[in-house]
Amino acid sequence: MSVRTRFAPSPTGYLHIGGARTALFNYLFARHHNGQYLLRIEDTDKQRSTPEAVRQILESLDWLGLGPDEPPVFQSAREARHAEVARELLARGRAYLAFDTPEELAAMREQAMKEGRPPRYDGRWRDRDPAEAPPGRTPAIRLKAPRPEDGRGEIVVKDLVQGEVRVAHAELDDLIILRSDGTPTYLHAVVVDDHDMAITHVIRGDDHLTNTFRQCMIYDAMGWHRPHFAHIPLIHGADGAKLSKRHGAVGALEFREQGFLPEAVCNYLLRLGWGHGDEEIVPRDRAIALFDLKDVGRAASRMDYAKLTHLNGVYLRQADDDRLAEEVLERLAKHGIDFGTIGGDRVRALMPELKARAKTLEELAGTAAFAAIEGPPPMDAKSAALLTPEAKARLADLAQFLTDAPWERLELERWLRDYAEVKGLKLGAVAQPLRVALTGSTQSPPIDAVLAALGRTEAVDRILAAAEE
Repeated sequence: MSVRTRFAPSPTGYLHIGGARTALFNYLFARHHNGQYLLRIEDTDKQRSTPEAVRQILESLDWLGLGPDEPPVFQSAREARHAEVARELLARGRAYLAFDTPEELAAMREQAMKEGRPPRYDGRWRDRDPAEAPPGRTPAIRLKAPRPEDGRGEIVVKDLVQGEVRVAHAELDDLIILRSDGTPTYLHAVVVDDHDMAITHVIRGDDHLTNTFRQCMIYDAMGWHRPHFAHIPLIHGADGAKLSKRHGAVGALEFREQGFLPEAVCNYLLRLGWGHGDEEIVPRDRAIALFDLKDVGRAASRMDYAKLTHLNGVYLRQADDDRLAEEVLERLAKHGIDFGTIGGDRVRALMPELKARAKTLEELAGTAAFAAIEGPPPMDAKSAALLTPEAKARLADLAQFLTDAPWERLELERWLRDYAEVKGLKLGAVAQPLRVALTGSTQSPPIDAVLAALGRTEAVDRILAAAEE
């Protein structure tokens, strides 16, 4: 049997980072078993589902490298099939017509609560003749839940993460599978879709665990083989509360905007609740080789943004320089920084040094801006304070000295050391004002690398401009 998993988000908002982890686990499990990973957009909530949310979900998955193996299935396009199965259950005697009004259902729930009972449906239409229905009422279709007196007593699910879980038949009521307006309920549609898509493993958040027992009733009533279930714990904030905006970014694309690499985000999400020894850096191919549901823990994970940022820095240092340069230049353009081909070439030339200290692409773009622009860079007060009259005089002297220097990085380093030695200065006393003049900052890549990347004309012009301020 070929493994087939699915990720099934509802397009009512952005893709939450918890949903991204669920997609990742489905993807890795399918890849580990040489199976298929599918996507279903559960858009049956017509009031809250939006095309923009669908677009954002697809964009998020694409960014994370978690695109499905087949075109996505839209649940709303399958309503006729959902209704067909509901009517088949009715014909088999495994479901019945219920003619209750909303007012009657509200009164039923209120009475149950007054009596200290759970507000479940009492099955009043389960054994009644539909001919008894008042005229003009359109019925819903309800599934016949197993009764305690049937002798089976409970539904048992052997969950691949949570272990064996059980619920007594007495805890289940006759759920609606087709509303009176002919639309399917979520729980029913999910079962029909998973069956028709030949899903073998349902991997989802443990907040769906209670739904599983009710869905199993539909599988059993249709005589369908149940898929394997695996309910993974949720992700909490550092304080143990449900992850929300107050903890930081929670949407997948928010992490992209903040400058995180998709491979770093996926590596971090993988390690939230799953582990293999002490391995922290787990590239995609390694993750596919190792991933197994038996290694997923049962406890909720806590989001640690500092750890994610550190991990992102590791991936930045390993990333291809040309790729990073493109990312950085796109960000600079979004920030309104104009640059031409020469500016782009400078950023590319400095990327090996720039990425050595950066933790995010946004930070990397900030440190690269000086190389992209033409002319003197803007500088903050701390940097400007270093341009004392003595420093300016030295910069003017340096500009003259560097005019004749061979413009190769190793040669430039040697010339600066020679200059400092001849002037009886420490190299830092020469390099720091020079750094400010060239970059507008007290921190930058090695000064010889900056000089080489800027080129003689641009470098000398910046030095002279700082000397004349």
